[in-house]
Amino acid sequence: QVQLVESGGGLVQAGGSLRLSCAASGRTFSSYTMGWFRQAPGKEREFVAAISWSGGRIYYGDFVKGRFTISRDNAKNTVYLQMSSLKPEDTAVYYCAATKRNLYGSSGFLTSYYEYEYWGQGTQVTVSS
Repeated sequence: QVQLVESGGGLVQAGGSLRLSCAASGRTFSSYTMGWFRQAPGKEREFVAAISWSGGRIYYGDFVKGRFTISRDNAKNTVYLQMSSLKPEDTAVYYCAATKRNLYGSSGFLTSYYEYEYWGQGTQVTVSS
């Protein structure tokens, strides 16, 4: 089992940047595929990005368009989401999630929230215009 705690959210002006972090407990962090999702008020949870256990495979949601970068440091049990060129429509609660499924494996790109077994509590990102 793994527990996830996000941090790094906040208020930023449009065009600005933020780096979200997700710290995981447990000694098996490096065996999990990690993902980032977001949920805006009144909207469904949306896939942002996923990274394989080794960091060698990455997949992004269509809306990212080169603005966000997912990375991980298995020595620190942490996954990151670097966000730049932020827009007001990026305002949402951002969640990290973990799954034992393999990215680009039989489960595909792992873009659905139900493919992840563990979730953090979320961190609020607000982008002002």
